[in-house]
Amino acid sequence: MSKSIKLYRKIKGTPEEVYRALTNPFTIELWSGEPAVMSLEPDSEFSLLNGEITGRNIEFETNKRLKQQWFFEGEEEESVVTIKLYEEKGGTQLHVVHDGIPDEAYENMLQGWKEFYLDALQDFFEA
Repeated sequence: MSKSIKLYRKIKGTPEEVYRALTNPFTIELWSGEPAVMSLEPDSEFSLLNGEITGRNIEFETNKRLKQQWFFEGEEEESVVTIKLYEEKGGTQLHVVHDGIPDEAYENMLQGWKEFYLDALQDFFEA
């Protein structure tokens, strides 16, 4: 059995700036504080937070959406993350849907999304 996470966050940046922060490895390192490997090529592998998160890029829609498969060791079910960006007055509304999270990883994953991903990204744009 697996679970899903749905999170929403307003970021004080344009969709172009937020998209770049999510897809450019140098910018990812700036807001996460950790080494990152990222490519805009579909079917390329990625690594975030110094290898804590690894997976495969599925597809990109420039400045609007990215879809990734995240790997969980020993799990056969696909874990898919879709991030959508919507322009909004004063910034960008970021919607995250993460499906296929193993039950035993759910609480840690939810905390990680909030603290190490969304809070860090939001702090980067508000600095």
